[in-house]
Amino acid sequence: MKHLFARFATKVSEWAGKPVIFILALIAVVIWAGLGPFFDYSETWQLVINTGTTIVTFLMVFVLQNAQTRDTRAIQAKLNEIILTSHAENRFIGIENLDEEELKRLDELVAKAAKGRGETEACRTSEAVNAAPSKKAEARKRSMAAKAPKQKQRPLEKS
Repeated sequence: MKHLFARFATKVSEWAGKPVIFILALIAVVIWAGLGPFFDYSETWQLVINTGTTIVTFLMVFVLQNAQTRDTRAIQAKLNEIILTSHAENRFIGIENLDEEELKRLDELVAKAAKGRGETEACRTSEAVNAAPSKKAEARKRSMAAKAPKQKQRPLEKS
């Protein structure tokens, strides 16, 4: 049942985001508005559009939220994989579970580090140009050699 709803939510969210669906909804509203004089702008005439839009909105919230949640989880898994297989710090894995204050504090720390790194990066770059490129090349070779066994079995693969 879960997989059926997930496939349904994905298809509906793809379908609902197309311009033709917006045009069809706009046409429906124009037709409804055009029928106003014919129905003498009655309460029933108003109730039709109110009920229809409320039902569609209510159901679409759940469908779109499901699709968005799965997309977000997939992106987090991909980012975690990149972090695990790179020189990035593993402490960033799972930070999406922090509260708002902790995320703000972490964002400020990363911004400070990036600013500080930017100033020192220019010095490192000029030093690297003047020095033999072997240090950087050796570090890359070591990291590639260290990563080679990891690529045979990824964290999400079954043993």
